[in-house]
Amino acid sequence: MKITVIGAGAIGGLVAGYLKLNGSDVTLAARKESVGRINQEGLIISGVKGKLNIKIEAHEKLIYQPDLVILTTKTQDIESAIKDNFDFIKNSLIMTTQNGVETDNIVADYIPEDNIISSIVMFGATCLYSGKIVHNFEGSWIIGKLGTKADKDIDDIKKTINDAFNVVISDDIKAMKYLKIFVNANNCIAAILGISMQEAFRNIDISAIAISIWKEGLNIVETANVKLVSLPDFPVERVTKLTSIPLRNAAKTYSQIMSNLSKEPLYGSILQSIKRNRKSEINYINGEFVRLAKANNLSAGLNDKLIAMVYEVEDTKRFFTKKELIKETKEFINN
Repeated sequence: MKITVIGAGAIGGLVAGYLKLNGSDVTLAARKESVGRINQEGLIISGVKGKLNIKIEAHEKLIYQPDLVILTTKTQDIESAIKDNFDFIKNSLIMTTQNGVETDNIVADYIPEDNIISSIVMFGATCLYSGKIVHNFEGSWIIGKLGTKADKDIDDIKKTINDAFNVVISDDIKAMKYLKIFVNANNCIAAILGISMQEAFRNIDISAIAISIWKEGLNIVETANVKLVSLPDFPVERVTKLTSIPLRNAAKTYSQIMSNLSKEPLYGSILQSIKRNRKSEINYINGEFVRLAKANNLSAGLNDKLIAMVYEVEDTKRFFTKKELIKETKEFINN
């Protein structure tokens, strides 16, 4: 397959780099500043697989029709990425990688549904500077089609990328995507504080806010009859069990898990966007809980509050202290 990765951030850079390293025919499409640096210096990837410098061709827009387009921009940038490259990708397979559940609907406004491959990324990476990526931890890459079982397209993609990534095929990927929202929902906390995930969740009181996000989210999805399906290495029971025990005990367990995420500092996707002076994807993560709550006449007070705090950080570039965050969310934390 001829592959183009659109977006050269943490996931896009890592995906393009590892596919190129494993012999795939792959190019990158990215912002002007990223293209210049990558063409000159290559992709510099460090972390769990050591330090690599991978030479890869990068362009601001596509220059040929690929067989497979892997979209790795933020959800809010997908529409412009498709429009900018439409003539080259309108007949290609399009694979989405974004957090939340809205991406595939956005793509479906432009691309035939049969050509859309939905995916969930379970590996972690950080990119604070163009072309420089830290691979924080390994994980599966789950692929599937919404509403239908795996077909030849899915099998072909797995054969193409499985040498570089551990690919898992799912026949119920939408339900997995809803569970992935829980995985990502606590990224907003580290973004509000302006620190790594590990540093944020070493604090038990901060971890209690994370568990409370899950409690509120679980109540919302259960009332809305949204199905959750376990992810590789992240079963549904991790959420249901931690939200069913005393908050302090759950917070201690969560703190231990998150403090040992990776040797390198992990900056969640929301904070990475803020540090690169771009709008985050908060509306497609915690915002999904808020949308479901409104549709079912429920309250999403904690998630609403955290979204507002992320907006404030984006606008002012001033991060909150831990004490401020605890004070601002106190009314929503039920012990």
